[in-house]
Amino acid sequence: MSDAISMFLSAPTYAVAGASARQHKYGNKVFRALIGSGRNAYPLNPITEEIEGHQAYPRIQDLPTVPEAVSIITPPEVTRKVVADAIEAGVKHLWMQPGAEHEEASQAAREAGLTVIDDGSCILVLLARE
Repeated sequence: MSDAISMFLSAPTYAVAGASARQHKYGNKVFRALIGSGRNAYPLNPITEEIEGHQAYPRIQDLPTVPEAVSIITPPEVTRKVVADAIEAGVKHLWMQPGAEHEEASQAAREAGLTVIDDGSCILVLLARE
């Protein structure tokens, strides 16, 4: 396991950008996997109020605390905004899930000092191994 993935998985708080209330959606599965493994996670979704019994928040800046790590499950153009919010908020680790990758956003995050995972690896695979 890479150092970036180890750091991400050992974070004390998480947010899932693109979390969904629909259980068949990848964003819901990632959120459930994080909370199911005992992690403190917040769902980010600008149009949904509650996901899996947890209050959903429109943006990172709306959360009650700044998460150390953010899993991004959004279209690439939305990823750009999520990454800008993450940089502004002081997030330390980003994991762009397959299909969410955005090269310019990754570069901006790295230049801001964030650890970025954008290599096509899937958080669900790693969480299943724990």
